[in-house]
Amino acid sequence: MKRNQKLLAALGCILFTAYAVWDSLTHHAGRLVYPMNSYAFQPSDIPMLLALLLDLLYVFYLVCLFIRVIITQKKQVRTSNRTRRLSPKLGLLGFLGFLGFGGFWSYQALGDLTAFVFFGFFGFFGFFFEGKMSNTLMDERFQENALRAELKAYRAGFAVIFLLLLIAGQASRFKAELLAPALTSGIALAFALTLFLSEYLLYKYDHDDSAALEEE
Repeated sequence: MKRNQKLLAALGCILFTAYAVWDSLTHHAGRLVYPMNSYAFQPSDIPMLLALLLDLLYVFYLVCLFIRVIITQKKQVRTSNRTRRLSPKLGLLGFLGFLGFGGFWSYQALGDLTAFVFFGFFGFFGFFFEGKMSNTLMDERFQENALRAELKAYRAGFAVIFLLLLIAGQASRFKAELLAPALTSGIALAFALTLFLSEYLLYKYDHDDSAALEEE
């Protein structure tokens, strides 16, 4: 029942936002759809403002729900000493990282770097490997493998960040307009690499250890 209510709420937000955008493009020359240098309220803006408010409220609700799930899972992990239950299908969220390529258009057209941040979503591919190890007993061997995986992932991430610092130090040799997107993209990719490697390496180490035990 609650799941149906969430889907209906999401569908309602999407439909109302689509209507507000259509109304603005059709009758009001795209106000609040296209970038504006300055803003002065007009009654015709009410549908778009309401749609924005509803979208923000729904996003806030999802964030609160996400935080609640994380807290619940952490409690279960502490009490059961097993990894959290996740579906490997969550790894599909990693495809959101391809939205980062939209930054090349948005930066040239609007001077906006926001889209490059989506490169960080590539790290969500790690959910696939975490899901493969869902509900795994966190014994001493598992904890050692987790520590090894995190250390290697952090080293790889810091190596990318160090490379970015070297590039920033040579800023005078590059075009100024290329430096900002390069650094933004690089930091997002370093974040994604760290997330992905920590889960992939843990899965690899645990799988290799299990295979070695079976051979013995």
